[in-house]
Amino acid sequence: MRKRSNCVAGRIRVLGMTGLALVAMAAPAARAADKPLMMTTVVYKVVGDTKLEADVYHFDNAPAGDISPRPVVVHIHGGALMMGSRRGLPYILRDACQQAGLAIVSIDYRLAPEVMVPEIIEDVRDAFRWVRGAGAERFHFDPAKVAVTGGSAGAYLTMMTGCAVEPRPVALVAYFGYGDIDGSWLTTPSEHYRTTAPLVSEAEARGVVGGQVLTGAVPSGKDRKQFYLWCRQNGQWPREVTGWHPVRDRDKFTPYCPIRSLGADYPPILMIHGTADTDVPVDTSKAMAQALAERKLPHELILIQGGEHGLGGGDKKLVAEAHQRAIEFLRKHLK
Repeated sequence: MRKRSNCVAGRIRVLGMTGLALVAMAAPAARAADKPLMMTTVVYKVVGDTKLEADVYHFDNAPAGDISPRPVVVHIHGGALMMGSRRGLPYILRDACQQAGLAIVSIDYRLAPEVMVPEIIEDVRDAFRWVRGAGAERFHFDPAKVAVTGGSAGAYLTMMTGCAVEPRPVALVAYFGYGDIDGSWLTTPSEHYRTTAPLVSEAEARGVVGGQVLTGAVPSGKDRKQFYLWCRQNGQWPREVTGWHPVRDRDKFTPYCPIRSLGADYPPILMIHGTADTDVPVDTSKAMAQALAERKLPHELILIQGGEHGLGGGDKKLVAEAHQRAIEFLRKHLK
């Protein structure tokens, strides 16, 4: 039994309804890499005193007898655009890419609210320029075979690469992401965060941000989640990450909302989302799937029944199947 979207270019799969997997995802055996992945940290960009770094997971700087360029997966971390680090690379992705012979580049970017969304997107663009330029030369990447994956805010940025990066990546995998940054779920106070966490005052919130531009390293004693909680408890997140009013300045938001900026060359995308997500509602991925379907763009949406943000609470077997499907999707498009 399978649920599909109305568009032949995409489909929706629901895993876990009535306790059954509604789709079987038998994975072909991945070839084992002949060498383990090594990790090298590089600086891909400098802005003033701020160094933007990336962790490159590669097989060898100069493979003996084999310098064929390798496909590469760019990983973009989450954290509401305000937190997180390139070091948050999921081990499942790392191990699967090693088995498939794929290199990985896990990037940092400047964090809000010290910088705004347009600057963050420019960091992402520059990371891809590095991957296809200096990175390809040093680590033997294939600049024509670049895919992207990320979770939450990293999934939003992953979706953005399909609109903002030239040339387009060949494939996108977005975990519990969102295709807009001015939706009502962000512009109105979150009942979930107002009832499950202590209310944060604006003074408390602003006391943990401001000043130094950060790219993952947070000063001791600065719990930036307090700022995120205040934003969500008061519907202020869009304004704090862009500097724009979500109603008066809607046109300014549009270039930074993939759901409203889909072009005919938007890459194939696989989205995975839990149906019980209380941070990023599952409707955000459903809406993105609908927008893609209306434009007949290739996509797939896997819904994990009962999965929360991060997919916790979903059946572990079904979550593992969804992860496996994501790896298959990457391998298919990076061949």
